Amino acid sequence: MTTRTLHETSSSEPAQGWLDACVLGLARLAAGAPPGLRGLVRSLPLQPPSVVLARVLDRVLLPRLDQATRAALSGRVVELEVRDLGLRARLLLDARGFRPAQGAPALCIRGAAQALWRLVRGHDDADRLFFERALVMEGDTEFGLLLKNTLDALGPLGGAGGPR
Repeated sequence: MTTRTLHETSSSEPAQGWLDACVLGLARLAAGAPPGLRGLVRSLPLQPPSVVLARVLDRVLLPRLDQATRAALSGRVVELEVRDLGLRARLLLDARGFRPAQGAPALCIRGAAQALWRLVRGHDDADRLFFERALVMEGDTEFGLLLKNTLDALGPLGGAGGPR
């Protein structure tokens, strides 16, 4: 399997190139940040990043989900943690779409910014990232497998990516 680094984008992906560069820049910034800064960011409220992620998923992911898949994924709280940035978001899918969630998550997915972005862009598949421990999933494994298989079936969410 051939993989590309975040900065290797084709000329047909100009809009994605700047996103790739931003994520890579954030990952590099986070890598050099003092541990106390990540702790400070982690202590911030979940609401702002959860609202932003919910709006993005409503535009990028929700239109690609059929009704049966929406029903299967609905009603469960998922927490996503970008470890190197100290950012966390907690979401729930319901009849209105994605929304910020309260309460204990059924599933937690943790990874570094670059690993999560490579998954979204389709440069690496989830199995590889989980096997390499670049992503960690804890909680309801049956629900996690359903979510992983759904995302695998949809393909890259961030535009045309590499092989999956």
